[in-house]
Amino acid sequence: MSDHAKLQDPRMVITGHTGDGTSVFVADQQVDQFAPFGPQASTFARFHSRLSVPVSNQNLPPLLSDRIPRNPPNGIVFCTTDLKPGAQSPIHRTLSLDYCAVMSGEVVLILDGGEEKTLKAGDVVVQRGANHAWANRTEEICRIAFVMVAAGKVRTEDGKEIGEGDIVEK
Repeated sequence: MSDHAKLQDPRMVITGHTGDGTSVFVADQQVDQFAPFGPQASTFARFHSRLSVPVSNQNLPPLLSDRIPRNPPNGIVFCTTDLKPGAQSPIHRTLSLDYCAVMSGEVVLILDGGEEKTLKAGDVVVQRGANHAWANRTEEICRIAFVMVAAGKVRTEDGKEIGEGDIVEK
């Protein structure tokens, strides 16, 4: 790994408006990352979450806690994760449509059927409820940005619903 132990905490700029409708900046701050699995594992930064859509631009979003980003049943989440060299997430499925953008480094997206794709900075993924894992097989930290939008369960050809965490038997 290079000589830096972690990437700089992300900076978040939030816009809003005054009472007369003039656009303004309402926040400009670093967002602290947290490591729910310990200091040697992946870190997360949660920026924004709404409990349902459409959202109101009049109201501030709810306060975010230092826990793994999970999508509200009818809402959205905007976050990043930093995967350290050698890190791999468990295989998992979420009830969300995830827009993923690799911001730095390289990561392998692994599907439960055994297929893999290597993604580099600038690559994007539209994750549609697939059972997947992320693996950093390089010597550099990989940062991925996610926008997760609530979605229904995936249905198989025979009508079986596949929910969050469900395993499909072949």
